[in-house]
Amino acid sequence: MSTNPPNLRPDLAPGARIAETPRRGQPTLGMVSLGCPKALVDSERILTRLRAEGYGISPDYAGADAVIVNTCGFLDSAKAESLDAIGEALVENGKVIVTGCLGAEPDYIREHHPRILAVTGPHQYEQVLDAVHAAVPPDPNPYVDLLPASGVKLTPRHYSYLKISEGCNHKCKFCIIPDMRGKLASRPAHAVLREAEKLVDNGVRELLVISQDTSAYGLDRKYDLNPWKDREVRSHITDLARELGQFDAWVRLHYVYPYPHVRDLIPLMADAGCSVLPYLDIPFQHAHPDVLKRMARPAAGAKTLEEITAWRETCPDITLRSTFIVGYPGETEDEFQTLLDWMDEAQLDRVGCFQYENVDGARSNDLPDHVPADVKQDRWERFMEKALAISEAKLMAKVGQTIEVIVDDIDDEAATCRTKSDAPEIDGNLFIDEGFENLNPGDIVTVEVDEAGEYDLWGRLCSSV
Repeated sequence: MSTNPPNLRPDLAPGARIAETPRRGQPTLGMVSLGCPKALVDSERILTRLRAEGYGISPDYAGADAVIVNTCGFLDSAKAESLDAIGEALVENGKVIVTGCLGAEPDYIREHHPRILAVTGPHQYEQVLDAVHAAVPPDPNPYVDLLPASGVKLTPRHYSYLKISEGCNHKCKFCIIPDMRGKLASRPAHAVLREAEKLVDNGVRELLVISQDTSAYGLDRKYDLNPWKDREVRSHITDLARELGQFDAWVRLHYVYPYPHVRDLIPLMADAGCSVLPYLDIPFQHAHPDVLKRMARPAAGAKTLEEITAWRETCPDITLRSTFIVGYPGETEDEFQTLLDWMDEAQLDRVGCFQYENVDGARSNDLPDHVPADVKQDRWERFMEKALAISEAKLMAKVGQTIEVIVDDIDDEAATCRTKSDAPEIDGNLFIDEGFENLNPGDIVTVEVDEAGEYDLWGRLCSSV
């Protein structure tokens, strides 16, 4: 059992979990997956394709014939982490294939690691397979190498990320993701629903909907109609969420920009017959209109407060999570204070924050009046002090309530669970430290909350659901 604080980097996915053991003599690959949940889905797709061709998957360097490193390029610190991971794989294994967001800069990677076998960009699955075939020829055994029905998953069996689109149409000055991953490209609604159905049929109890801009889903497809079961479903986030909410699994929405039509999602969250959770992950980034303008963000602080009020009127139990940047170029003390004051009004339940960093290729690098490092650190500490106080008060208000939780892990000390207000890794936990011995990961149970901390809860088991 471990307690938070949660990871405050908004660009990180849970660590990849590789459980299966390769058969003797099977060509085997290792996978290092860095970055966001969208990159983790890319890793799953690559490994599913390779597994279907007869390759095994090794949990360590020593057991692998080659290693794939799926990189992140979100921040300069993330780039450095990716370069370190590539270097470690080269030392420990020697045969390394690089893919992912940083793979969009092959010369930069080869400058640091000239011995890598190949470099491909994000979601270039065919090129990755070609590089693997060249490095480690396949040797399939159709009588033994059976692909799991749900494909290769790098998350625990009971939850899964469901990626509904690639790319982004925004031009935020601090972000280079659209340059690396391209413009918005939404998957057809029937393809998303078919994948969700297969996941739930194979034991997934929670679907985490992800994209670069979930609110914009279907815009590039002009919200076309897709055949599904005995009806047609529009490629629109409201319609998609409504359909996903009919499956027997929690549905959690991430990366939802606060467009006006988001208000149409809230009644689904308030509907007891729909499994869309009362949870919105919305990247507000800041609250001062001038900072948002310098960021080229499609939002304004005052309007978002009005939207938040309206959401809570429709669904009082809604949990709001967001991420923020402090120390953005030109941010004044008054602008930062506006952000703190906005936090007092917004009373967000879950908050992540990071200090602004230059990223090679981002337009924000050229903005004037960059904030000194010590000022950024001071503002980050003050912001997180505010966020922690809000979190602690909100969690204390839950003591005495009876709520549903999903079990993530069991050890000798407790069952580590999550409430409907908590996404994996980035939010808090609820711990059951008595009478948990018969629980299993993926169980959804009812608990009475009897203790609260800064980020976590503790509770007593009531009954299984």
